[in-house]
Amino acid sequence: MLELRPNCECCDADLAPEESGAMICSFECTFCAGCGEKLAGTCPNCGGALMARPSRSAVLLAKYPASTRRVLRAEPCF
Repeated sequence: MLELRPNCECCDADLAPEESGAMICSFECTFCAGCGEKLAGTCPNCGGALMARPSRSAVLLAKYPASTRRVLRAEPCF
């Protein structure tokens, strides 16, 4: 099950788990759509492809809550 991290690792924008607009790689590095576009669809951490993160319905969020752990890169993304 995906963590659904709550923020963009580059700009720290909030990313709601029930909404679209987040991008993730296979390691679940998480970015907003704007930063994902600036990164040309490539994760700056692992070099993998960034894909649209699926949303989770409210019913399933109640049973399987999203992560509250915020992750930020130590180095700038761009």
